[in-house]
Amino acid sequence: MAPHPVIQAIIDLSAGACGGTACVLSGQPFDTAKVKMQTFPGIYRNFTHCFISIYKRVGLRGFYQGTTPALIASITENAVLFMSYGFCQNLVRFVSGTDQDTELSDVQKACSGSIASIFSSLALCPAELVKCRLQTMHEMEASCKIPSGQKSTVWSVVRNVIRTNGPLGFYQGLRTTIVREIPGYFCFFEGYELSRSMFAHYMERDKEHIGVVPLMFSGGFGGACLWLVVYPIYCVKSRIQVLSLAGRQEGFLKTFMGILRNEGLWTLYSGLTPTMIRTLPANGALFLAYELSRKMMMQQFDR
Repeated sequence: MAPHPVIQAIIDLSAGACGGTACVLSGQPFDTAKVKMQTFPGIYRNFTHCFISIYKRVGLRGFYQGTTPALIASITENAVLFMSYGFCQNLVRFVSGTDQDTELSDVQKACSGSIASIFSSLALCPAELVKCRLQTMHEMEASCKIPSGQKSTVWSVVRNVIRTNGPLGFYQGLRTTIVREIPGYFCFFEGYELSRSMFAHYMERDKEHIGVVPLMFSGGFGGACLWLVVYPIYCVKSRIQVLSLAGRQEGFLKTFMGILRNEGLWTLYSGLTPTMIRTLPANGALFLAYELSRKMMMQQFDR
């Protein structure tokens, strides 16, 4: 028997939070390098140079700058995403005239994830803005004349945003985030479901019983599909959120064209290497934690 919609929403919310936690804890060092390379591509020659520079300057703790808002962002985003994902699956069933008990196709699930990403963007944007500013504080002090030793904690960044731009300042880059999330999460869920379907076909099993390694690979593959499609948009989003601290209030199109004109196309892919390295363990851990915790909670409900 299917659980009550409210119970199902709570299960999806909790499982998404578990997945978001696992994602951050397994991939934060690579995320820090990615954001630094996206925002200040002229400072770092490549991924290795960025990693060595972080370690020499700050030590191991430098890789975990912004971990607190990253956890908040990831837990909030994935909790809202997967809760909305369940609702959006019902919406897709309604629009397509599919029975509520019928399993959706991989493409229909991808459409559900794409719609759900609109809601998760609203939850993600504020925490991600704080995370990106914390991760690039050293570069901002050096390049944009931000006073050294200030604005280096979560709460100091939050206070600065409120004082400078008010509560709506946390939503700088929101439109760019939504533009990124809608196609990105279509590819994310499509890649994940397609990979699981292929493993299930090859192993002659149900998709829910393909095992831990195929499940984690499918999550990583979905993450790789997402980033390959939307990475330039993410790069622009990081620029908008970080450089607004230095008074550069520019929209998506102006920032995008400025990067192309002044720095070239490949600048939009700065930081792609650590992103692709990170996405396999991080998104694999995300879906593993999500599926296992969801299954465990569903079993508790069935009792």
